[in-house]
Amino acid sequence: MSRAEQRDATRQRIVDAAVETFAEHGFGASSTRDIATRAGVTQGLLTYHFASKDDLWRAAADQVFGGLVAALPVREPHPRSEEGRTAVRAAIRSYVRFAADHPELFHFMVDAGRHDDNRMRWLVDTHLAPFFAGLQALGGPTRGGAGKLAPHAYYALAGAASLIFAVAPECAALTGTNPQSSASVKRHADLIADLFAPE
Repeated sequence: MSRAEQRDATRQRIVDAAVETFAEHGFGASSTRDIATRAGVTQGLLTYHFASKDDLWRAAADQVFGGLVAALPVREPHPRSEEGRTAVRAAIRSYVRFAADHPELFHFMVDAGRHDDNRMRWLVDTHLAPFFAGLQALGGPTRGGAGKLAPHAYYALAGAASLIFAVAPECAALTGTNPQSSASVKRHADLIADLFAPE
């Protein structure tokens, strides 16, 4: 492995550890020292890659939300056509599958979204506003294809698609169901598609 590859691999380990730590504890209760320990690197090496905790948080958010956008299918057909409805349902299913694989998505949205600060505004401007606009371009989720995506529909979708995976241990204890099993993820994806983009 070349020196550049080693550097990139170390940086990726730090970002992965940051995603896990910020998702578990939130920004305020996370320390770069804890992240360095989890990544198996020194504090100095972490600081070499990321000048501040805020820079590290942004890199972690880029990974989470960039992954979400990459997981969604690209829309081609008109949203009110049959192909368009199929595309909306496929996007919703992809969103649910991503949330199942990445429960940290929900934790990042909740932790950042409840603080009116620069991190929240950066997340909105950088990731959430383009994602919201993309959902509107898809024409959903709306019942009957009516109008623009309402804020209520957007937040209902975000919560419905991802909460069950963010609280997977609670779900298992309460219902006896592992929400992250492949069968449960498929059932959940079908349910959310049916709720928000009925055929």
